[in-house]
Amino acid sequence: MKLHTREWGTGERVAVLIHGIMSDHRTWRRVAPVLADRGYRVIGVDLRGHGASGRGEYGADSWADDLVETVPDGPELAIGHSLGGMALALAVERLAPKRAVYCDPAWELPGHAVSAAAGFADFKHVTRTVIRGYNPRWEEADVDVELATIADWDAATALALADTYAVSRTPARPVVPSLVVLPGANSLVPPAMADELARRGFEVRRVPDAGHTLYRDDFEGFMTALDGWV
Repeated sequence: MKLHTREWGTGERVAVLIHGIMSDHRTWRRVAPVLADRGYRVIGVDLRGHGASGRGEYGADSWADDLVETVPDGPELAIGHSLGGMALALAVERLAPKRAVYCDPAWELPGHAVSAAAGFADFKHVTRTVIRGYNPRWEEADVDVELATIADWDAATALALADTYAVSRTPARPVVPSLVVLPGANSLVPPAMADELARRGFEVRRVPDAGHTLYRDDFEGFMTALDGWV
């Protein structure tokens, strides 16, 4: 499936931004302009079932295949957050970016977390107060974006998570030079796995004051964690 995209900048180098579940390209509202100012043509995708992209059968392979069909081969940089990090890992060999950045990637979820994730559908009716309560460090504009992206999201994507995480999605090795950026708390990647990723050849950095939504919790800290990679 060809995905809906939004572009920032006109540089010769291409950067691809891939959001997490319930979100879309709008979540990168602060990151994308900074990359554009650094000379990138930034392409933010809406994954299948999100934003203005099409609906259809949902699953790990579909999300990855759509990326390969949509974005140019060999981008300079690809950044994936959460579910987007999982899709990027499955597409990275074919997409062949020069560098890949995985932001608290959803490569594995324990069984109880998968069951809870199916309940994401309830977020279709979430209120501003609830979003603000979960995310006290967000700017108001990020709360606005979250409400808008949830309104445009197909909650049926959450029903595909049980099959998606029936097997491990954690890469055995970095196919391209790869950075894993993790929050200081509530990470999807437990400490033992973070150590294992470093042994496998990934560079691992943390944003100590951020939670799962790193670039919205602590934008400056997140951008600092990308030093040397963007």
